[in-house]
Amino acid sequence: MKKVTLTELSNNIERLLDEILETGIPIEINKNGKLLKIVPIERNDKLKNLIFKPDIIQGNPDDLVNITWEREINIDLP
Repeated sequence: MKKVTLTELSNNIERLLDEILETGIPIEINKNGKLLKIVPIERNDKLKNLIFKPDIIQGNPDDLVNITWEREINIDLP
């Protein structure tokens, strides 16, 4: 992480912001002994992370509530 003073930030804000966007590396600013950080925020489209799964049940979830399994399994309970 790059560290800069408040004066450096003030004098070079546009160049530093461009550098953050290009590299993805945040910068840390020291202001009167307190630290601030400028970081890039990546906006991800959550839907593009979905994976096609053909074996998944598609339909109305309420229909699953009334499924009976008595014919599918045979368990003799004592």
